Amino acid sequence: MEEDKGRRRRPRNLAFLLLAAIVFFLPPGASAQKNKQTRPKPVTPPPVTTDATADNRSETKTKAGAQELRILYKYAERTKGHIIASGNVEIHYGTLVLFADTIDLETDTKDVRADGHVVLQSANEVTTADNLNFNLDTALGRMEHAVGLAQPSLFFEAGVLDRQEPDYYHLEKARFTTCAQPNPRWKFSCSKANYKKDDYIEMWNMVLAIKGIPVFYFPYVRYPIQDRTTGFLMPKIGYTKSKGWKFTQDFYLVLARNLDVTFNLMSFSSVGWGGSVEFRYLLPEGTGGRIGLSKFFFKPLANGFQPDSAYIIRVNHNQQLPLGFSLVANVDLQSSYAFLREFDNNFNRATISQRRSEVYLSNYFSGFSFSARASRFETNFASINNSIVTEYLPQLSLSSFKLKLIKPLFFSFNSSFSRWQYGWQSDFDKDNQKRLQYLNFSPALSLPVNPFPWLTVSTSVAGNLNYYWQSLVPYSLNPKQKVAADSPLFTKNFVFIFDLRGPTIYRVFNDSEGAPSVKHIIEPSITYHYDSPVADSDRIITANGFFRYHMVTYGLTNHLLVKEDKMPREWVTFGISQTYYLDAADSPNNRYRWHNRVPDVSDIMTYLRVLPSNDYSLDFAANYNPYLHAFSTIRLGARLGNPKDDFFLNVSWFKSINPWNYQVFWNRHQVNFFGGLKIPALNLEGQGEIDYNISNKELLYAAFTIVYHYQCVDFDADIRILNFRQQREVQYSFGIGLGNIGKSMDFLGGMGF
Repeated sequence: MEEDKGRRRRPRNLAFLLLAAIVFFLPPGASAQKNKQTRPKPVTPPPVTTDATADNRSETKTKAGAQELRILYKYAERTKGHIIASGNVEIHYGTLVLFADTIDLETDTKDVRADGHVVLQSANEVTTADNLNFNLDTALGRMEHAVGLAQPSLFFEAGVLDRQEPDYYHLEKARFTTCAQPNPRWKFSCSKANYKKDDYIEMWNMVLAIKGIPVFYFPYVRYPIQDRTTGFLMPKIGYTKSKGWKFTQDFYLVLARNLDVTFNLMSFSSVGWGGSVEFRYLLPEGTGGRIGLSKFFFKPLANGFQPDSAYIIRVNHNQQLPLGFSLVANVDLQSSYAFLREFDNNFNRATISQRRSEVYLSNYFSGFSFSARASRFETNFASINNSIVTEYLPQLSLSSFKLKLIKPLFFSFNSSFSRWQYGWQSDFDKDNQKRLQYLNFSPALSLPVNPFPWLTVSTSVAGNLNYYWQSLVPYSLNPKQKVAADSPLFTKNFVFIFDLRGPTIYRVFNDSEGAPSVKHIIEPSITYHYDSPVADSDRIITANGFFRYHMVTYGLTNHLLVKEDKMPREWVTFGISQTYYLDAADSPNNRYRWHNRVPDVSDIMTYLRVLPSNDYSLDFAANYNPYLHAFSTIRLGARLGNPKDDFFLNVSWFKSINPWNYQVFWNRHQVNFFGGLKIPALNLEGQGEIDYNISNKELLYAAFTIVYHYQCVDFDADIRILNFRQQREVQYSFGIGLGNIGKSMDFLGGMGF
């Protein structure tokens, strides 16, 4: 299974230590009476030999099948098949070693009773007890007042420890911890517990104590031992003034090595409670994905009104089908954007209000590609309480790769069929959205040549054949106005493109020893694009207008390469480009006017990327309007370090504005900071994120998380300030991590470790 999510906080196992402790140190024990009931028929024991030892103890050896039974003692009484020994007694049998003041051993059945300073050792555990009833062959038995250590570091105590079957223990009045200090920083105490080796520990009436102070009580808890093991995660507690006390609890269920489910429960004392289920799967042939369902139930309001429950559905599925087909499905739906905005702690997801559902089928075969898609996309604008909706049902495409005809001439084609709907949600509600069904076929010839190593030339000619089932026709009551109707329309035109890259020039700079170290490359480019006129283009139904491209795009790119480990590496890249429209009236610029005419050049587009090392980078991009002398977009991103480092910081600044119309409601000016700091000397690490609206001069979102590692205990606390919700909200939460046990996640996720 993947780890997302990093996403996934799997139950990391305190249970492992618990389980290990019990599994390792005591071979499973049944009562002596039970052993006697299941013992094999007595057989005549082999001869017993006795020797003197250096510490004045006697030694008895006997063969028991393939294993040797060896006993050391000071005093002994022996009868046929029976030994009672005392005085620093030791029993060695296979991997087991037993120490005691006195023992009572039946050599035929291997039942042993031990009293006084009992110590039982096996390969991975050590246990001390007051007394023991045990069978050396079955490794089943019972110990009283037991204290032990199981590998790697699980410490336990129990009034009674009973191994009832192989790899399974039952404990009464038990305590567990993974802390190695004489006074453990934390421990579990419970009335009874069951431990299954390499699987889980389940406890009844469990109390968690930290520094001897009881913190949590649970009637029943089941904790995992290994990664991807069924069990509860540690709960998380928080508070927010608008929603009250918050409690979050996760349960992780392993169905198989390739299947698991996470159940989440979260309660807000003032507004209600909710839950979520996430099912993850990884099947043969690359099939896999996750399905998430969340639902929240609101409490009645003070006036008695009962709000409707809210839900979220998220699905990601990838599947390989027969004959080379690949299927991808993505669903992200919610009952209301208001619910997502008020409860989702992921800032980007909560503030970009979208719904999406699509199924995509594709295949690549013998030089062709095929795809089929059914989709619906919806983007909500809260300021006007409306959404833009786009639907494709279906959208089919069949294309060819470039097929060589006569060197260097290539042939290719693109074809598609679409049934399309577009409009505001308010238009859909009135059944007044735009509709279109069309078929397209575009054959193309291309001629790429490299006359010189420093020059690349590519020429292509393509045809566009389009058949539309619907088109715009004059309105009967007002011929100057056009409306959509089921009136077929066929259009055709051709496209010519000439692309020139070069001449490329470069210069190499040597280091102090005369060896090449830096290479500067300058590459100019120019592209001529011509769409022939389309008859009846004013009848074509489009989302935002029909454009014909007759233009020249020119640009210049600079590369600085450095030599690193005998290989060139991109260090700095800078590019600048602009488009000149030879027929501006039919271009995308026809929506704007400059001195009563359509502008004939586009924004000047620039980008800069600096990558001094893999741990640092700087990205800058900007579009500049040469008419209004204003930037339409500016984007800056800087990265210092990585999240795994002791310090990292990511900065993202973005400004977007329509310089032709400053009233457009989707203009943005925002900055984001995201970073982290680790201080090993203080056992501290933290992360923080801030989003600030520069235009409105207001903080949109701030979140800070700090974790204190106190030996075998992790304390984490976070605070969030959410200004993008209906009312300003401040959240506080607190969690504890013990050993390898993970912590529960937020209901809908957000920033954190």
